[in-house]
Amino acid sequence: MGEEWRLTLPSRDAAGQAGQRLSCQTLGFTCLRPTILWSISGEVRYLLSMSRAQVYVETTIPSFYHTTRSGAEALARRVWTRRWWAGAGERYALVTSDAVLLELRNGEYPSREPALALAQELPLLEITPAVAEIVEAYVQHRLMPADPSLDALHLALASYHKCEFLVTWNCQHLANANKFGHIRRVNSLLGLYVPVLATPLELLGEKP
Repeated sequence: MGEEWRLTLPSRDAAGQAGQRLSCQTLGFTCLRPTILWSISGEVRYLLSMSRAQVYVETTIPSFYHTTRSGAEALARRVWTRRWWAGAGERYALVTSDAVLLELRNGEYPSREPALALAQELPLLEITPAVAEIVEAYVQHRLMPADPSLDALHLALASYHKCEFLVTWNCQHLANANKFGHIRRVNSLLGLYVPVLATPLELLGEKP
């Protein structure tokens, strides 16, 4: 199988002080070398391009799907998320990652178990050493903050695995039109696919 390989990122604890470095072990999963990278032929790539678009489902989607918050914004996001999810399985190839499961599992909120169960229905993208290198590059280019929120890891996974969309309600670091130009430039510099970062409402094509 190979030796254990760790993903390390600068991190800060909740109080804003210097915290422990993030690793595959602290994230709750193991990366192994050597990693066999997935590759496909041109013919298969063409067939895949004609099939359903692959969508990376970020942590906030199952979270808002089952949210118990009573505020107007939270309720609206729950409605839009459920409406999008109802048809998403037929329209898209939905995927997620161990990073999403970890964030949902470690959260303290009433709907944790149903949110986790929803995410566990989806196939998981592999977190490889190449993905970790992309995360490091994002932090170095100040594209994403070096904190335990895993935003950089979500974007790295969607980019490395060539997901057409990354769907999220994180409008600060991910689905932020003001940051998309920076994301596109950095991904182009790294030779990476640039996924569309969108909310469920945007994918529904509806107006709020």
